[in-house]
Amino acid sequence: MFLRKSKIAIAQVSAVLGEVEKNARHHLELAQKAKTQRADAIIFPELSLTGYTLRDLNNEVALDPSTSPLLKDLRDLSNEITIICGGVERSKTGGVHNAAFVFEDGKCKHSHHKIYPPTYGIFEEERYFLAGMTAKAFESSRLGRVGVLVCEDLWHPALPYMLAYQGAQLIITIAASPTRLGTGENSSDDIPVNYKINSDHHIAYARLFSTYIAFVNRVGVEDGVNFWGGSQLVSPSGVITKRGTFFDEDLLFVDIDPNAILHAREYSRHMLDENLLLTQQMLSETITLSRND
Repeated sequence: MFLRKSKIAIAQVSAVLGEVEKNARHHLELAQKAKTQRADAIIFPELSLTGYTLRDLNNEVALDPSTSPLLKDLRDLSNEITIICGGVERSKTGGVHNAAFVFEDGKCKHSHHKIYPPTYGIFEEERYFLAGMTAKAFESSRLGRVGVLVCEDLWHPALPYMLAYQGAQLIITIAASPTRLGTGENSSDDIPVNYKINSDHHIAYARLFSTYIAFVNRVGVEDGVNFWGGSQLVSPSGVITKRGTFFDEDLLFVDIDPNAILHAREYSRHMLDENLLLTQQMLSETITLSRND
């Protein structure tokens, strides 16, 4: 299945720490609003159902997205609009994952477990979350062939690379990116350094893989950490089609046009000409060399 022509709502929101039920109600309100605007899907940030700085609260808010009664209304509403959001998923072993849930057609159709939970600087995710082990493109009945990542995952080029060559023509990344000190509201141009770095990053991926890149970042202050927002959609030619405000909640509506994929790949064939067998061979050789060093 190729990408479908669609309208997507990007819900740049804050979250109440540890309050899944309250956050889920906010999701429902915005999803209903997006539905009235004829959106096919709505996307929320990383850990939008729980808040970010959970630490030991992880075990209290962990759930099964397919069966949790707290998410029943979201599953039901997904019969009318696809809902992508972030939460904590309990693994079969008893551990927990930082996850992206995709609710569609009345069920949790897809769940992506964050592969690279960062543990450096202010981040301490690996102390609490298990690392995911795979990223897979999947078929959305409303969007077509898409892939979903969580925040730090997009800083590892192999993941969007693999999703693109699995056929994903829209790569969605949900994030909770904190503001760097001395930037944002206190900077000379009122644009966070984080935004400039991440935006360049998204444009490069969009151009390299001739795909849409949707980045949905949270806002609000939590445990002394300020999240900067600046969510955006980048077209397959590397053009920012729409951007959210900085530091405030926002609801953006963006159009996805499959013809933009075709035009980008007609204009520049580098994505189509990639030699995957050569990549596989070189990767195998690189692994061997690294083991011998």
